Amino acid sequence: MAQEIKKKKNVQKQFFEVKAPLTSTKIMLYAASTEELEGRTIKLDMTKNLRGKNLELIMKVKKGENGLEAYPISSRLVSAYMRRMVRKGTDYVEDSFTTKCKDYELVVKPFLITRKKVSRAVRNELRKSAQEYLKGIMTPKTSLELFSDIMVGKIQKELSLRLKKIYPLALCEIRIFEIIDKKD
Repeated sequence: MAQEIKKKKNVQKQFFEVKAPLTSTKIMLYAASTEELEGRTIKLDMTKNLRGKNLELIMKVKKGENGLEAYPISSRLVSAYMRRMVRKGTDYVEDSFTTKCKDYELVVKPFLITRKKVSRAVRNELRKSAQEYLKGIMTPKTSLELFSDIMVGKIQKELSLRLKKIYPLALCEIRIFEIIDKKD
């Protein structure tokens, strides 16, 4: 009774370079073939590139015309960074809403920290103004432009300057920016 043992063929794995048009980092993934890598998600820590702002960028690998490319699907600030920014004697304002850009539907969660304690009416006005401004900014742009602007801090800077008229902020960040699905 000889038992047959089926052996898997030894598939030679190797490193494949993945280009990320949004970041300047070089990404190498280990796999047997490029087909195996397609659809895989990559989590990048962008802390060093963004001078201490703890941002995690989640990217999805797709096959492009010139090799494998990684496109962002989500960016989020690390919770430890957020806790470090909130100080005693300040208030924070959080919000969560969905909006559309040129090519996708998005979830946006802004995070604002005031310099001192403020009333609920001021926090509510900050929340409403931030949501209105962000929806207006995001509608005419593509998702790649928005990810780039959020990483650089351009949208946060403009939002902070606009909200300064209501109440000056100590911190104005987009905590979570995520693609939900394709726009109809």
